[in-house]
Amino acid sequence: MPGPLQITPRLVLPEAELSWRFSRSSGPGGQSVNTTDSRAELSYDVARSPALPEHLRQRALAALGGRLVDGVLTIAASEQRSQLQNREAAEQRLVELLRAAVAPPPPPRRATRPTRASKERRLTVKRQRSELKRSRRATRDD
Repeated sequence: MPGPLQITPRLVLPEAELSWRFSRSSGPGGQSVNTTDSRAELSYDVARSPALPEHLRQRALAALGGRLVDGVLTIAASEQRSQLQNREAAEQRLVELLRAAVAPPPPPRRATRPTRASKERRLTVKRQRSELKRSRRATRDD
């Protein structure tokens, strides 16, 4: 459970760079909810982490900009009754977020034009729909 987090095959976050905080959870737990610190908060300093290469750091800062406070990403988990399960959920969310944030951007879309056949199909369907609506109109008998 504790140990380095594998983000990608070449990117591993050392445990020393992760900061944990625990508090009482408002979620399920029955009577023990008021006595157990089961809510887990995991913080990771994206902006100052030596584990992130500079190009990945810039990519992550751009992708996670709205979630960062002073360059620190914080994830809270309180869905489970046990602290251990909440720790695992927070770690999993951090891995997924960072994996998506450091992924290379998709290739740009190449602009294409509609084919002649697709234009004709669209216009044919449009004419048929227009004819159907015209046939439903009430005719005036003057």
